[in-house]
Amino acid sequence: MAKRHTPTDVARRGFLTAVASASTALPLTAAAQPSSETAPDKRAARKAAGIPTQAQVAAETAPPKSLAASPAQCGADFMVEVMQSLKIDYVASNPGSSFRGLQESVINYANNTAPEFLTCMHEETSVAMAHGYFKASGKPMAVFAHGTVGLQHASMALYNAWCDRVPVITVLGNITDATQRRPGVEWLHTALDPAVIVRDFTKWDDQPGSLQHFAESFVRAYKLTMTPPMEPVVVVADAELQEEPIANRAALSIPKYVASAPPQGDANAVKEAARWLAGASNPVIVVDRCARTHAGMGLLVALAESLNAPVIDQANRMNFPNTHYLSQNARSRKLIEEADVILALEVNDVWGLINEYIDNEERTTFAKTKAGTKIITISASELYLKSNYQDFQRFVSVDLSIAADAEATLPALTEAVKRAMTAQGKSLAAARGDEMRKSHAAARTRALSDATYAWDASPISTARLAAELGEAIKREDWALVSPDTFISGWARRLWAFDKSYQYLGAAGGQGVGYGMSAAVGAGLANRALGRFSVNIQTDGDLMYAPGSIWTAVHHKIPLLSVMHNNRAYHQETMHIQRMANRHNRGIERAHIGTVIDKPFIDYAMLAKSMGMWAEGPITDPKDLGPALRRAIDVVKRGEPALLDVVTQPR
Repeated sequence: MAKRHTPTDVARRGFLTAVASASTALPLTAAAQPSSETAPDKRAARKAAGIPTQAQVAAETAPPKSLAASPAQCGADFMVEVMQSLKIDYVASNPGSSFRGLQESVINYANNTAPEFLTCMHEETSVAMAHGYFKASGKPMAVFAHGTVGLQHASMALYNAWCDRVPVITVLGNITDATQRRPGVEWLHTALDPAVIVRDFTKWDDQPGSLQHFAESFVRAYKLTMTPPMEPVVVVADAELQEEPIANRAALSIPKYVASAPPQGDANAVKEAARWLAGASNPVIVVDRCARTHAGMGLLVALAESLNAPVIDQANRMNFPNTHYLSQNARSRKLIEEADVILALEVNDVWGLINEYIDNEERTTFAKTKAGTKIITISASELYLKSNYQDFQRFVSVDLSIAADAEATLPALTEAVKRAMTAQGKSLAAARGDEMRKSHAAARTRALSDATYAWDASPISTARLAAELGEAIKREDWALVSPDTFISGWARRLWAFDKSYQYLGAAGGQGVGYGMSAAVGAGLANRALGRFSVNIQTDGDLMYAPGSIWTAVHHKIPLLSVMHNNRAYHQETMHIQRMANRHNRGIERAHIGTVIDKPFIDYAMLAKSMGMWAEGPITDPKDLGPALRRAIDVVKRGEPALLDVVTQPR
């Protein structure tokens, strides 16, 4: 393989020397004053001072002849063709020299179209954007990361995607051949096995040794990341392969991608599960990451209606419409206590679902379920597990475990339930339906009533924040692209969520820094789909990756971000209060290290500094509605907007 071309620093040093000598030759006052010299006089003065002309500068700084443009395709062009074959629309990245060949091929060979290069301020933003983009669009995004340091920056966001079962394709630049590394930084940013630092929380990685190897590895990576359980993957792109000309393009081929059918539950096990559910007096369905596609919610509704069984949605996806009478989150504890059969669909923490854990000085646990309750699990997570990072939660013995993709298994399970329903079962189901309709209506009334507490308070209550925001966007085809956990779930309690794309869930690994970056990625997906993206943005999270604001502005991504600015890492404040109370020391100092004050952060000013329309801080609740309407008008023009709202803790 030919050697990588390394530009010399001689010309640059010569130019700087000339500039330095010129600066000493000219008096400061003369250089600072406007000159009345004619053009020929100026040229003579520059020549006398030793300042090089533009032509001399161009000649001295031009690349050596060995760097002359080659008409042949380079390896990165072929790598981009591989990405195009899989219809990858975007590559999110903070630029880095180890993938400079790939970046140049994207912007020139592919004309920065499919894929388009998205400029990010941090690798954590790049991956989180891909995370949010997939959950909004169902399509994976590629990420370019720079060597050892880029992957270390990206690792937290990759862990979030791992825990959230989201596909992300990371292409990592590296320089394997030590003789081709530039002295200094390229050694610092290169590793023999660069993917090792994320191997415990990625599904697969490879380090191709040829362009044909890259094509096969990339298609394999795409196939694996898109097969449940979905997880991030890494493909290392060697700089030599990227930058050198292709000797024989005709000898290279791109494998055809054929998606793997998701694994469905064993027919006999599904039949047994259906028999238990159909014969139950109090069946309960609990869902977490069940709905992988837009069809998933409808399939779940069909199963629930076949039984008139209540559904508890743990909301890491938009699994079930909260407007449906079988949506029973408000009664989740009582339903679990009374259940005789519980069906858990892609529920990550089954132990926590059926057990109570009390975090006192002496930690205690007890079962929430009654004796004899049967537990059925359907989850693809059991097909693929690693040991070091323990996102799989505590082990629990269940009565029937089906290792399969829950969404893919739902049609067969629903049909089996219908066949198993007896006349008595249908009668019980009808009675359950009447009860569920009453309790659903009562929960809605109670939520509306509870939201009125502290309605006129300042800082603004989280209930009013959600209510005002919901009222302002209700005529839009909206999608909440952030979790609402940190505002006590008020959006899901007050808004009507009945479309599969309206709620994307949380970060997965609960890593701080996900929020704005993932929202920008989701906003990008929704821009093409004509949806109005809403982000309820926590304050501390934004400060992990504030550069995502710039990316949203630069790429004209319409997104409404409303700050939940409680001026603290409030969850941590509560933890310190708990410890202080446990040790009988008082909570007066619980703010130390957890509160964001002295100074308060002006998030509107921060956003404006990067070109985003912003208002705030808003402290008077009467100002919130009008400000929201102004911000919505901005977003509907195709721009991002941010409102800084000072809020109560939760």
